Amino acid sequence: MMTLDEFLAEWNSPDDRMLVHTSGSTGKPKPLWVEKHRMEASARITCHFLGLKAGDTALLCMPLDYIAGKMMVVRALTCGLRLSSVEPSSHPLASTSPREPLTLVAMVPLQVWNTLQVPQERERLMQVKHLLIGGGAVSHELETQLQPLPNAVWSTYGMTETLSHIALRRLNGPERSDYYTPFEGIKVALDNEGCLVIDAPAVHPGRLATNDRAILAPDGRRFKIIGRKDNVVCSGGIKLQIEEIEEKLRSSITLPFIISKRPDPLLGETVVLLVEGNDTEKWREACRKALSKYEMPRHIVCVDRLPLTDTGKPARKQAERLASKAQE
Repeated sequence: MMTLDEFLAEWNSPDDRMLVHTSGSTGKPKPLWVEKHRMEASARITCHFLGLKAGDTALLCMPLDYIAGKMMVVRALTCGLRLSSVEPSSHPLASTSPREPLTLVAMVPLQVWNTLQVPQERERLMQVKHLLIGGGAVSHELETQLQPLPNAVWSTYGMTETLSHIALRRLNGPERSDYYTPFEGIKVALDNEGCLVIDAPAVHPGRLATNDRAILAPDGRRFKIIGRKDNVVCSGGIKLQIEEIEEKLRSSITLPFIISKRPDPLLGETVVLLVEGNDTEKWREACRKALSKYEMPRHIVCVDRLPLTDTGKPARKQAERLASKAQE
């Protein structure tokens, strides 16, 4: 795991580029060379959007091996923020001082969920002015728990190629929205398959075609993500979005699970439920109550541990291989 000193040495080196790696949620992690001046531009855009100023405190609680952690440091360096850091863990606020004001904190959904379950950590979280949640989908249950918080909680949209997020969605308060608002200078559109295309010249050269299926708001600027194009199960001619099925099941299946797919000689593909635990009939009944007949998993595979990336996202390709090979 990269240390802060190692990152700073690399950042202060004469090289005008830095090597970063994608998370690998949809395949093997790949290396990318990114220009430092674009990382600085991304930092300025975020700080301007949130109204951050020099002297505000940012907490680094994510690994520096990936873009989210790197960009938190770059925001501090570029915009004069005071950087506080803790070892990445599932309870990042547990070791912070309640007397230290935190203006900006970025976490993955699991870190936020765990923090909300501990009264002292929840109280600490409520003192954070801006909480950014990225690296995975925010479930309906988590979003519900965030509603009473008095501070600003945001879901982020972005990727390694865009040097972290290019749009934010407010999750609580009167400004709550189902749509992401792109930062100033960033434009989005849909291609002929309904996938998001990003034009963000300050952080990425040229237009970036994504695999994220999206819906544009009537204003043509804001957008809502449906799911990834490669996370579609085409079963008997019906296209089913994996993320939508997972969201319907979150309140019914209490153990970790992933929806995947496997080839089928008659239907083309079928839905597969991978779940940690061995009570197949219980999960089948939960699916019956939550899903339509087309969304019902035809196979339920019990596993000891789900395939995840280093950042805690579902490793979709590994899950698909497991779903295709495993016996129920």
